Amino acid sequence: MRIPPQLPAGLGTIPFTVTEAIDAGASVGRLRYRGFSIPSRGIRVPASATEDNNHSSIRPYTIVTAFSAASHATAFVLWQFPGYLPGVGRQTIHISRPDTMAIVRRRGVTGYVGQFFDDEIVSCEGLLVTSRVRTWLDCARRMSVDEITVVADHLLREPRPALEGRDAPFATMEDLEEMLDRHKGTPGIRKARLALKQARVGADSAPETRLRLALEYAGVPEPELNVPTVLGAGVVRQPDLSYPEQKVAVEYDGEVHSDTARIIRDITREEDYTRAGWLMVRISKLHMENEAKAAVRKVSRALRSRGWMQSDSQLTS
Repeated sequence: MRIPPQLPAGLGTIPFTVTEAIDAGASVGRLRYRGFSIPSRGIRVPASATEDNNHSSIRPYTIVTAFSAASHATAFVLWQFPGYLPGVGRQTIHISRPDTMAIVRRRGVTGYVGQFFDDEIVSCEGLLVTSRVRTWLDCARRMSVDEITVVADHLLREPRPALEGRDAPFATMEDLEEMLDRHKGTPGIRKARLALKQARVGADSAPETRLRLALEYAGVPEPELNVPTVLGAGVVRQPDLSYPEQKVAVEYDGEVHSDTARIIRDITREEDYTRAGWLMVRISKLHMENEAKAAVRKVSRALRSRGWMQSDSQLTS
């Protein structure tokens, strides 16, 4: 049995373009040998290629077609955006080019053309991709206003430097506003503008944003978001949502806390609030089902127990 020559260094475990392989010294005959899959013309994937790196599997598509970048749903996944975007997970790669060039048409690719400013295409681990802010706008067309808001809150969130290795948000409110001003008339821009109006700095997760919006739609006062709260001498807590006037703290528990250490921390946290005269409201994933109606009832009940009264205008809004 004939054993084919080895591929040039660096090409044995990642997808690559035919041009890259030939430039690195591979022969045309070697590239015709069985053992490669051909997902699209001009691209080869070795049988030994790893499947756990989105960047390396997408990169050849942005190289084989000049002046192109990963965009839309593909960029949404690469940037690890929260929120629900219809179509994410489908086996297709989304590629954009300037509107002065032809749209990409090849197997496995959904192509787009558009106007791009210099800072709207960036390099992410060697892969050209639309920037986070541009991706937010591009995906707005297929998302609901609330889910666009979820992504906006994610971009605006102040990071925790010790945990995340960065000390600035992914974007500012001005960055998002400028993106909308640059691309007036873009499909989805009206929804993006509505989302930006209800975006806030402070939410730490998508469920927190969804809960805040559900409360707002139900006429509940807007809460403070992740604000450090002094509960006593040397005791500071940072509730997900809080109502200082009523001394109500809302915490979203996304996972079941069954390990002993976490249970103890949860009990201690609740005791801290109680000693300071605060009422703690815990919200779970179950409360967020059915448009978060159970969560809204629970928070509203806590606020009313602390003197808040919902006005007639709020009830009918």
